[in-house]
Amino acid sequence: MKVIASYLLAVLGGNTSPSAADLKKILASVGAEADDDRIELLLSQVKGKDITELIAAGREKLASVPAGGGGGVAVAVSGGGGGGAAAPAAEEKKVEKKVEEKEESDDDMGFSLFD
Repeated sequence: MKVIASYLLAVLGGNTSPSAADLKKILASVGAEADDDRIELLLSQVKGKDITELIAAGREKLASVPAGGGGGVAVAVSGGGGGGAAAPAAEEKKVEKKVEEKEESDDDMGFSLFD
C-alpha cells in the first residue's frame, strides 16, 4: 500500500511516469522501507497507463464488491422478494450503521489513553 501511495504522490506532484528511484526517495522521506520487488511489480503493471483511467477502472470493480457491515443486513437484503425496495432499505441501514459507529467512537469511557 505504501508503494502505491508513493506512486500516487509522485503523479500528483506532476511526475507522470515515476521511476523506482522516485518512489524510493518518497518512501525514504517518511522513514518507510522500500521493497524493490513490490516497486518493480507496481511499475510494470502501470507502465504506459493513465492513472485516472486506472482509478476509474478500480472504482468500477469496487462498486460490485459487497461492503455490508453486519451479516444480518446482508441476509435480509439477499432474501428480499422485491429487488427495487431492497436497495433503499439497505442504504438506510448503512446510514444508521455509520451514525452508530460515530457515536461509539466518541465514547471515551471517562478516560483518555494520553492523559
